[in-house]
Order: sequence, then C-alpha cells, then structure tokens
Amino acid sequence: MALTVKKLAMSHLVSLNKMDCIRALSPWTNGTIRCSFSVGAGQTGSGDSSDTSEDGAGVRYQEFQRWHNGGGTFHKSACIDPTALIEMGAIVHPKSVVGAYVHIGSGTVIGPSVTIGQLTKIGYNVVLTNCTVGDSCVIHNGVCIGQDGFGFFVDENGNMLKKPQMLNARIGNNVEIGANTCIDRGSWRDTVIGDHSKIDNLVQIGHNVVIGRSCMLCGQVGIAGSVTIGDYVTLGGRVAVRDHVSIVSKVRLAAISCVTKDIKEPGDYGGFPAVPIREWRRQVATQFQTSKKRVP
Repeated sequence: MALTVKKLAMSHLVSLNKMDCIRALSPWTNGTIRCSFSVGAGQTGSGDSSDTSEDGAGVRYQEFQRWHNGGGTFHKSACIDPTALIEMGAIVHPKSVVGAYVHIGSGTVIGPSVTIGQLTKIGYNVVLTNCTVGDSCVIHNGVCIGQDGFGFFVDENGNMLKKPQMLNARIGNNVEIGANTCIDRGSWRDTVIGDHSKIDNLVQIGHNVVIGRSCMLCGQVGIAGSVTIGDYVTLGGRVAVRDHVSIVSKVRLAAISCVTKDIKEPGDYGGFPAVPIREWRRQVATQFQTSKKRVP
C-alpha cells in the first residue's frame, strides 16, 4: 500500500514538472496563465516576466501577447483598436497602429511602426513593413508592401553595391491590392498609391513610384522605379513602364504595351513603344498586309 502511494506521488510530481516546462516554453505565460491583454500602447497583460531573451532588433519575446479577438500575436507597444480582429498566426510588431474594425488574416506580418486605417481587410500571408495603409482598403493574400526597392550601383572596383532604401510606401483610402502584388518602399521619395486605385494580382510597383487616384492596374503590370502616373489612368494586362517616365492623367494603355517615354496628352495608347492607339492600329494593319503579301 505504501509503495502504491509513493508511485502515485511520484507520478503527480512528474506531471507538475511537465506542466511547468510547458508554461516556461509558452510565449503567453511565465508560470501563470495570462487572462488579460493589452489594448493600446503602454498597456500590458497581467503577470511579469523575467525572461530577457531578445531578437536581433532588441525586441524581447515576452513583450508579445495574444490578442483577445482572433488569437493573433501583438507587441505590447502596438496601439490596436479593441474592435480589430487579428487571426491566429498573425503578428503585429512594436509601435504599429491598427484602426477600428480592421481584419488581419492568419500568417500576416505587420512590421514595426506600420499604420493601418479603419475598416481595412488584410488577407492571409501578407507582409507590411515601412508603410501606411489608409481606411477601407482590401489587401489580398500574399501581398508584400514596403520592402526595399531594386537599386544598386557599381563602385570603382566593379562591385555591385546596394543603394539605401530608407523611405516608406503610402497606400491611400479605398485602395484594393490583388494577390501577390509587390510595392517597394521609396529611396528618394515615398512610394504612393492614390485613393480609390485598384491593383490586380501579380503587379510589381518599384520604389519611388507615385500613382494618382482612381487608377486601375491589370494583372502582371510592371512599373519601374521613379515613375509618376496621374489620376484615372488604366494599364491593361502586362503593360510595362520604364523608369523615370511620367504619364499624364486620363490615359489608357492597351495590354502588353510598353511605355518608353513620357506620355503628355490624355488618350488611348498601345504598342511597343507605346504610341497613340490609332497610330498603333495602323502599324498593326500595315504589318499584317505586308506579311500577307509575302505569303506565296
């Protein structure tokens, strides 16, 4: 009988030790279960932690807590509206601001000091860094905003060196961004997407690009760095725009066109290089007639 009691006591002790280990490994606890959560900057969940482990940026892991609405993770210095939904697996980094009724999908990373306006919906596996996002935006799955642009120079020894990319990307209000689109941060000016603009899937927008309001960019458009686009511009599928080009407002470009110089007059354009649409159609017709005559 005494032996049986001793075995039960040892079993209970082992179970307690296992629970202590589990709690110690959990990012949400430090020997006690946390039941309250931070809502804004400067407020923390209950319970103190003596764990001083840090990542490469000096952020302490125990400063991240679980959000009450959705189960996502947030840093205690982030300012998050209580109505925001942060799904399990999403993370909000230090000093970010998340507005009212924002929805952040699983796997999404909101980097340090990012601001997201109210009523914005963010899909799965989105990465936002070095950027601000306006109100009532829709950002679909896999979008990346605010990463470094593609800028390099060759030094006197022939080595390829990176140009500093230190500025931000600014997304206006009521903007929709399609899946797997990438928008780079600026180097000498912020990258800007104007209010009410709509961007399709798989679009690349380089650093320092400024796009006006109510523009429409169809799938696989590529815009090189430092391009300026006016308001109410439509780019058809797979349109390419070379760097440092300006496009005036109220321009429409046919699919698979390539803009190699400034477009200074509103209207419809097409071709490679892009020319007024009537001229492009004449070119196509002439080429067709010429090739038809060559056929025996």
